[in-house]
Amino acid sequence: MQATQSPSTAALSGQYLTLRLGGEEYAIDILRVQEIRSYEEPTSMVNSPSFVKGVVNLRGVIVPIVDLRMKLNIAKVEYTEFTVVIILNVKGTVVGAVVDGVSDVVTLDANTIKPAPQFESSIESRFIVGLANLGERMLIVMNIETLMSNSELGMM
Repeated sequence: MQATQSPSTAALSGQYLTLRLGGEEYAIDILRVQEIRSYEEPTSMVNSPSFVKGVVNLRGVIVPIVDLRMKLNIAKVEYTEFTVVIILNVKGTVVGAVVDGVSDVVTLDANTIKPAPQFESSIESRFIVGLANLGERMLIVMNIETLMSNSELGMM
């Protein structure tokens, strides 16, 4: 009997934007990316979680800006000229993610993405789809929909 790919495995195949957070490289589904912008200080919001830096007005749309390092409990890194905001469309909601930099777009197929080992980590396993080796690079493939969902951001 021939094994078939499950729908969730098949959904892993595709193009991914690679980005840096601290010393690690991550990959997110390119279909969720609307645009990449240079970092600008957002307007602070009262009573928002510490990882929500504030909001920006993006062509008439108010967009919450999330620092992914803070969201994932990664050691704080200074904002530099390479710091960018990735504007994402997640389940119809536009949200910005502050990252240390973006690298490139890579194509990964489901066979390339291996399950991440389960161990105590600062990053919750539900935010990680798996790990992908790309030559000498190890990419952490993120579940950006779970990570940036309204419930995770403390927003309604």
